[in-house]
Amino acid sequence: MEAVLSDVVAPEDLAKFEKKYNNELAKGAVSKDTKFEYAWCLIRSKYSHDIEKGIALLEELIQKSSKDDSRDYLFYLAVANYRLKDYEKGLNYIRTLLKNEPGNKQALDLKKIIDKALKKDGLVGMAIVGGIGLGVAGLAGLIGLAVSKGAAKS
Repeated sequence: MEAVLSDVVAPEDLAKFEKKYNNELAKGAVSKDTKFEYAWCLIRSKYSHDIEKGIALLEELIQKSSKDDSRDYLFYLAVANYRLKDYEKGLNYIRTLLKNEPGNKQALDLKKIIDKALKKDGLVGMAIVGGIGLGVAGLAGLIGLAVSKGAAKS
């Protein structure tokens, strides 16, 4: 599963699928397969704006998809949001997939990874907030000490 989450698309592959997508777009209609292939490349990019573009394409696809097609779209939407560190959104997509397919091993594995990242992110966030709180309290104590020393000199 880690390989799926950390895989980066080769620039030439991205260029190839972007060209195919743009050619079909210029002709008036992009096939669902072409749109999916291009979105799949985009979400594997190392650039967040590409990943966001891939998410937009997958969200378009999911609106018009059958239950079977939606499996892949939901899975890759969860992967893309994980890569952007939007764990809540990724978890929502994976939960929707698991509602339709409770035994999907790949989805269950991804859910565990997202849950772990969410907990880690939450703990780091709490540590940062706690550290800021301690820093503010320490600063207030130093200011109080300086004010009391100043008052003692007067």
